[in-house]
Amino acid sequence: MGLDEVSQKPHDRLAAWLAEDMAQVNLLIRERMASKHAPRIPEVTAHLVEAGGKRLRPLLTLAGARLCGYEGAYHIHLAATVEFIHTATLLHDDVVDESERRRGRPTANLLWDNKSSVLVGDYLFARSFQLMCETGSLRVMDILANASATISEGEVLQLTAAQDLGTTEDIYLQVVRGKTAALFSAATEVGGVIAGASEAEVEALHAYGDALGIAFQIVDDLLDYGGTADAIGKNTGDDFRERKLTLPVIKAVAKADAEERAFWVRVIEKGKQGDGDLEQALAIMARHGAMQAARADALAWAGVAREALTRLPEHPLRGMLHDLADYVVERIS
Repeated sequence: MGLDEVSQKPHDRLAAWLAEDMAQVNLLIRERMASKHAPRIPEVTAHLVEAGGKRLRPLLTLAGARLCGYEGAYHIHLAATVEFIHTATLLHDDVVDESERRRGRPTANLLWDNKSSVLVGDYLFARSFQLMCETGSLRVMDILANASATISEGEVLQLTAAQDLGTTEDIYLQVVRGKTAALFSAATEVGGVIAGASEAEVEALHAYGDALGIAFQIVDDLLDYGGTADAIGKNTGDDFRERKLTLPVIKAVAKADAEERAFWVRVIEKGKQGDGDLEQALAIMARHGAMQAARADALAWAGVAREALTRLPEHPLRGMLHDLADYVVERIS
């Protein structure tokens, strides 16, 4: 199931608690994604931004700020910044991956073209930097600029590691920390920074976002092999067809015998896939308990996220973030 499918799950409670702030974020997003001279920009952006996404990352920014007692207005700017960065990366990712579905709908590159997706993504990155500059906080700009660079670095690392059977779990973790966890951790961290939280609290927010992002990505990788297309917003098995070495495959490769390794070389390294190969991949992973082992890793990272929250002030939002860490992993239970 998706995070937003069941009423009053942690994500729903978080969204309800922050509904007034989130309404202002959405207004700011619509205002800043406009373009007087290039109408395709709001067309492409609206297709993705208004497609019913969970808005989890901006919610984390709002929650981090409110949890630390912030009463100002710049958390709205930062939440919009985070969503723009996320949307820009999705537009670029779909071009790189040649994806055809995103959030259950045709991708922008399929409806328009690759050039439009790349250039609109660039525009959103530029808008995000304008928004963060308006806060006047050099530290906030440093955190979000570093996160943007780390995201790009993670995506490039994935290009070289994704189809290499020598890719280890450590390299996988480095990729995940780049392409997913970097924005989760930055989103929560800047909420604390703008609120003037203590260094210990800011570090705890960063640690929470980092661990939550890692758990979230591991679960997404597992759902690609065991979820429904509606639940994951893309076609089941896309990672396999795109020859991505995600955690369950890495674990299965590490335990492969000669025949199994030859299979992985053919379908992942050489890209020679045929009918029944996805089912065979699933059977090999089941044989070695790769899915269960990857789920155990996701549970462990959710535990790291929960532990980080103990260093933050008592607040209803803290309980919701605690439950969110559990629920992210429950999607694969």
